[in-house]
Amino acid sequence: MTLDLFQEMVEKLTPHLMKQTTFMREPLEVGLKLAATLRFLATGNSYPRLQYSFRVEASTICKFLPEVCKAIIEVFRDEVLSCPKTEEEWKEVAELFSSRWSYHNCLGALDGKHIAMKKPPKAGSLCYNYKGFHSIVLMAVADAGYKFLYVDVGTEGGAPLSQSFCLLSCSCG
Repeated sequence: MTLDLFQEMVEKLTPHLMKQTTFMREPLEVGLKLAATLRFLATGNSYPRLQYSFRVEASTICKFLPEVCKAIIEVFRDEVLSCPKTEEEWKEVAELFSSRWSYHNCLGALDGKHIAMKKPPKAGSLCYNYKGFHSIVLMAVADAGYKFLYVDVGTEGGAPLSQSFCLLSCSCG
């Protein structure tokens, strides 16, 4: 990531993440929160490892990390995710697949993954998938230029596949 891109992200996220200074403490800088969150998302480092890298308590990291992720989604969703709504937009997606990859009449590359997790309390078999472990499903559709058209995360691992496709068809028009 370039420094310019990082600074642009900090600027756009500051109104959503900046905390007030109190007589008890100074708030963490938005840039520090963003850097720690991006490192976590890119590497999967544990909170204790991030604690030593950024000199912030693991208990503090576990509080701001979800806030930063939510802010990133809120601020950048429309800029990054744009599921086609009209027939003309879908034709553009198909044309890009055809011209770039010689893959005709394709409207997107679809893939998914079961994200392993601990069994949630009182979940029963909702999250227990056909692979034999508890999970949530990550599903995404990308265009021929590797841009995400649609992303869905959080469907229970035991849900039928048709449920994810229903979400896709309902969201993309």
